[in-house]
Amino acid sequence: MSACVPTRPADPTRTDETSRTHPPHSPPPKPPRRFRISGADLSASGAVFLIALPLSLGIALATGAPLQAGLVAAAVGGLVAGRLGGSPLQVSGPAAGLTVVTADLIHRYGWRTTCAITVMAGIAQLGLGCLRVARTALAVSPAVVHGMLAGIGVTIAVAQVHIVLGGIPQSAVLDNLRALPAELTHVDLAALLLSMLTLAVLFAWPRIPGPAGRALRRVPAALVAVACATATAAFAGITVTKVDLPSWSSHALAGLPEGPAMGLVAAVLTVTLVCSVQSLLGAVAVDKLASSKPALRPEARRSDLDRELLGQGAANIVSGTLGGLPVAGVAVRSAANVNAGSESRNSTILHGVWVVVAALLMVPVLEQIPLASLAALVMAVGIQMVSLHHIRTVTRHREVLVYAVTTLGVVVLGVLEGVALGIAVAVAVALHRLARTRITHTVDETGTAGQGGTHHVRVRGQLTFLAVPRLSRVLHQVPQGVCCVVELDGSFMDHAAFESLQDWQKSHVAQGGKVEVTGRAGTRISEPAPTSNSCCRPWTPWRNHHCDRPQTETSEPPAGGGGYQLASGISAFQRDTAPHVRDELARLAREGQCPTQLFLTCADSRLVTSMITSSGPGDLFVVRNVGNLVPLPGAESGDDSVAAAIEYAVDVLKVQSITVCGHSGCGAMQALLNSPPEGGAQTPLKRWLRHGLPSLARMAVANQPWARFAGRAPADAVEQLCLTNVVQQLEHLRAHESVARRLHEGSLELHGMYFHVGEAQAYLLTEQPDEVFDQVQPEGELRPA
Repeated sequence: MSACVPTRPADPTRTDETSRTHPPHSPPPKPPRRFRISGADLSASGAVFLIALPLSLGIALATGAPLQAGLVAAAVGGLVAGRLGGSPLQVSGPAAGLTVVTADLIHRYGWRTTCAITVMAGIAQLGLGCLRVARTALAVSPAVVHGMLAGIGVTIAVAQVHIVLGGIPQSAVLDNLRALPAELTHVDLAALLLSMLTLAVLFAWPRIPGPAGRALRRVPAALVAVACATATAAFAGITVTKVDLPSWSSHALAGLPEGPAMGLVAAVLTVTLVCSVQSLLGAVAVDKLASSKPALRPEARRSDLDRELLGQGAANIVSGTLGGLPVAGVAVRSAANVNAGSESRNSTILHGVWVVVAALLMVPVLEQIPLASLAALVMAVGIQMVSLHHIRTVTRHREVLVYAVTTLGVVVLGVLEGVALGIAVAVAVALHRLARTRITHTVDETGTAGQGGTHHVRVRGQLTFLAVPRLSRVLHQVPQGVCCVVELDGSFMDHAAFESLQDWQKSHVAQGGKVEVTGRAGTRISEPAPTSNSCCRPWTPWRNHHCDRPQTETSEPPAGGGGYQLASGISAFQRDTAPHVRDELARLAREGQCPTQLFLTCADSRLVTSMITSSGPGDLFVVRNVGNLVPLPGAESGDDSVAAAIEYAVDVLKVQSITVCGHSGCGAMQALLNSPPEGGAQTPLKRWLRHGLPSLARMAVANQPWARFAGRAPADAVEQLCLTNVVQQLEHLRAHESVARRLHEGSLELHGMYFHVGEAQAYLLTEQPDEVFDQVQPEGELRPA
């Protein structure tokens, strides 16, 4: 008797050949991949196209190339670099950073040879990509790169001023500056009017306030500015020079290079360097932008720099062959692509398709654009390349000399010469820092050099063989038989310095003296520290306390783990931190507390108030509860703890400010969204969360402006409620009598704060009426506009 075996229904698409090649237990064949374009990529490609179209024409105008060359480069950058490059979300095309280089090449060798140089630069990029040296290009000092871009920006802006005034720019910056007074004597008022209109719209468009402004800002400012100038010229009948796009049949393609061999080699190296560095730095910047988009696939958030170099090389070969400008990654378009919600490289490719369509079908429309408007647009781009944020950064890192020399070198000598000069200065500065070492010898108050007091030898800077003679001379000034502390404040000590210090230490100890070698924080480094406290440092025992825990994998965890951790933490505090704060706490014990701020925040364990505010004992009067809630007066339901703390801080401690601090991923806000505490069994938690219902209602009001970030939208409804809750609790604070009285007197300030746990980033509520949380920058930083 045979067993009954169930059979699967027959698959009409399954052939005998398929059955043979794919056994019953093998996975089914994968269906053929279909090319699909998401709606997000489609809309992002449109936004990038609207930015790329006027900028491509303007950059071509600034270089002196045929205007069609800008469209060719934009199309090739989208189609070729977008398809083959290693940065899926980066948009390539004619870049403002290449304007000066290309203009100089056209002036020296002509357009056809410039195209040939672009082709050879692309071949060089392919070679560099095959050698996998893309990461090496990132070793160039950022001060040199930013200085190069600033110098190019100055050169662009000065040249475009002449077109804005209705004149013709010269080939060099100094010539343009010398010709500027004469240009001012016969200004073309029509061109100047259209240029000023373009600039006014360009800078005012992103700053339109309110909901209408948010809707209008979806249209790129560059497109609106050029469209306004074009419409004004058309309706007012203003006669100015306009875009002239000759027939594609007469478009000049690449020719054989003509000129001195060394000059051509230098030109190819210059184009290769500028294109490669700008594209690679742009890819890294795009990765940083994409990392803040959790919805993106992992492959879209990380660039393959070697593949990106290969894609840029292929794009330059095609662009140069077809008579286009050099191609590189463009920061403005790439940022717009990411912010518009692009999900894959399809957006970049589609933007290239739209450029091709516009170049073939929109020629009559493009020829209505005034050249003065494009010049004003490119001049604004050049001005923005001189970034205050970059200047602040290089100043803080003491590299302003490298930045200034590179900028001046690019402006006066040229891009390649300026970059070479900047690299030389950067190397000189690095060598100077490496060789600059300060060594001092002092004696504390317990004695003098002749009486055996404790001697301190302090070394500031890197300790290399260059400093060994000075170190040896100072060490031999220490008398025999005394106690000496050698403090090393630097991040590097080479072998020669180590041997010199070790030999002196052995000799001094052999003669009856004592030597202790410490680091910057006073930690002993001359002897191996015991394993029981090898990882503890003052103020940092909160991070993974392993100092007093069993170190072997086979050790059994101690009984009562929580109690053990508590005792271990207290022990570490007594050993490492207490000696540093004992004097300050003794003073506070004598004088009493006098905090300047009341800090009201959530009870979440991830919020360490002293850490995120860099505060110490006596600085903050802290109130923590679930959800950082401030109950309205009379609504406490028997729990007056928060109101009592507010009254005590305001009336007794006389604090000068109150801060309500929310945070990302707040469990209380998630509970409010998922199950508002309106019905069912009223547990203590639900009764407390009722004080957050006004925040939930505030977010639900249709015409009420939502709290938001200055640089991005809230990630989800929970984050929106967390932000709204901070604003709502500040209103609850104002309802308390003591707070209202002090606010009326002008002796109290209220602040809203939001801490993003995952980003370790703090945001402060600004004074703007639409409830904007702005990012708090590190000292010396300036948030780019």
